[in-house]
Amino acid sequence: GALLVSERIDREELCGALSPCSLSFEIVVENPLELYSGAVEIQDINDNDPVFPSSQARLEISESVAAGARFPLESAQDPDVGINSLQTYQLSANPHFALDVQTRVDGSKYAELVLEKELDREEQRELHLVLTALDGGSPPRSAHVQIHIDVVDANDNAPVFNQSTYKASVRENTATGTLVARISAYDLDDGPNGDIIYSFSSHTPAKVRELFALDSATGELRVKGQLDYEETKLYEIYLQAKDKGAVPGVAHCKVLVEVVDVNDNAPEVTVTSVYSPVPEDAAPGTVVALLSVTDLDSHDNGLILVQVSDVNDNAPKSSQDSYDVYVLENNMPGIPILNVSATDPDLGRNALLSYTLLQGDPTVGHIFSINRDNGTLYLLTSLDHEDQVEFSMVVQVQDGGSPPLATNVSVSVFVTDLNDNAPTVLYPHPNTTATYTDVVAPGSPAGHMVTKVVAVDADAGYNAWISYTLLQATDPSLFSVGLHSGEIFTARQLREDDAPQHTLVILLKDHGEPVLSSSATVSISVAEMVKEVLTDLTDVAPANDPRKHVTFYLILAVILVSAAFFITMLSVGIFKCYKWRQSKELFNSSRSTLYRTPGPFHHIDAVRGGLTPPNFYHQVYLTTDSRQSDLLCKKPFTSSPLGSRQSTMRNGEPGLYHQIVGTASRLPTPAE
Repeated sequence: GALLVSERIDREELCGALSPCSLSFEIVVENPLELYSGAVEIQDINDNDPVFPSSQARLEISESVAAGARFPLESAQDPDVGINSLQTYQLSANPHFALDVQTRVDGSKYAELVLEKELDREEQRELHLVLTALDGGSPPRSAHVQIHIDVVDANDNAPVFNQSTYKASVRENTATGTLVARISAYDLDDGPNGDIIYSFSSHTPAKVRELFALDSATGELRVKGQLDYEETKLYEIYLQAKDKGAVPGVAHCKVLVEVVDVNDNAPEVTVTSVYSPVPEDAAPGTVVALLSVTDLDSHDNGLILVQVSDVNDNAPKSSQDSYDVYVLENNMPGIPILNVSATDPDLGRNALLSYTLLQGDPTVGHIFSINRDNGTLYLLTSLDHEDQVEFSMVVQVQDGGSPPLATNVSVSVFVTDLNDNAPTVLYPHPNTTATYTDVVAPGSPAGHMVTKVVAVDADAGYNAWISYTLLQATDPSLFSVGLHSGEIFTARQLREDDAPQHTLVILLKDHGEPVLSSSATVSISVAEMVKEVLTDLTDVAPANDPRKHVTFYLILAVILVSAAFFITMLSVGIFKCYKWRQSKELFNSSRSTLYRTPGPFHHIDAVRGGLTPPNFYHQVYLTTDSRQSDLLCKKPFTSSPLGSRQSTMRNGEPGLYHQIVGTASRLPTPAE
């Protein structure tokens, strides 16, 4: 059972820099069957001296370099490990430089010269220093290198890296020439003093230079050799940037390259047979062989995997059962408004989802469209809140299994209102040639309601809230308008010296953003007796005054007098007959004269429903002994698209019209 050394052991040859260094073995013991694993650790002795790459090193340092500047020195290599490896550096005594010993990630040491006192080329043109490398053996082994420093005048600005440390990761099977990292430095100098050359720092190990290549012009670090995760997992690469000045300025940076493991090692199976041949009467459970499986890869790359095939046993599942989408009206066609999201835990084709818009409402297919692959819902046309406020649809999400499984998701699209409609004036009607004149009696007190401007806004909510403002008036001090009602009141008591005719311009504004507005013109006559009203009506004559051509009309009258006499007599007869019938009807229907003003609207919904106040009218009744000819002045109704609802308003709202009846000294007889 003794384990013997069969030949001389060289730890550096067997393991190199790997520590600890061990050799594994297995021992099988029979009767009873037992398996033992063992390892022999090869301990290091200090049998190697540190070695510098060269016996001399030369540095060029500008006299303008400030104190604190660092200059990396070539590192010594010692194949021993542990305490026997390179432990420290020493620098010969001098007034300008100190030595700073740094430790890499892998524990190795490297030295940097640190300038403590600025150099003066006129005082000393060159310096000679000795760098000593020591290991930790007992006694320690050492190596020396001569450092020659030339003090010269050079650039005022040295290159500067945009970061001191770069990090990158590459797979161990990365092909040669693959870009690992791109370092970048800048130099504020011009010309050659600002041109930068990239290179490896002097203390970069030779192994790193074999595996990586650096482009001196672009600073691109690329793979040069074959990387192996099982050999080295992390590389610490030191690079420098040097300009092309007479005395080059130098900057240094570090690149950490992590090697990512790939499954490039097949499992190794070791079979150790114990019983061979196996007896035919061997009992169940008898050990036949020992199996050992190993894989040099790491993590999941080192497992033995068993694949389970998938069946389509899961329906697609949406993140939510229904969606509510709000879209502003007057949208741009073709915009996406929703992304229906769904998942399927199955694999492969069983998890391949497709989205379909079910055509429950035929209009939905003309307005909306869905991307079959990603579930994005698009709006094909521009929507109008006043046309339709809500759309409902169903999106079906189906997988690619056989048979396929599906899930339905309901989508509701709400069209939100924009202020795209200005207030519309219903009374007084803006698009008619007829003149609506409201009448107010002289001496009416302040606060007396004369009439009302009625308007509607097709928008909704705050956008349809209308405010009324008196924009222009014949006498601004006489009338006022309700801010939200549109009712026109007397602001003070009417006086005798007030004008008989007044024209008001009312400004109507909604409360949307931006504000939309319209205007309404209201004519008000101050009158108490029928004679005054007739005078007002006479004032509303055509703009073409017949007196401008008095001579022409007189000549024409002489020529046509004979024919006109006959026609006039016939017309008088017909007119007298008509007046007799009308007087009889008026006598039966009205026995008193009243002056009424239009009352306020009690329900604004009546206006929205079509009860349009433009059908206000005036009737004037005179007796046969009036000083002027008998006259029935009835304002014509304005045609309205609301049809029968106008007659409903006339019959059911007596406050919506005016009656002016002249004072009679006596009642007319039926004959009259």
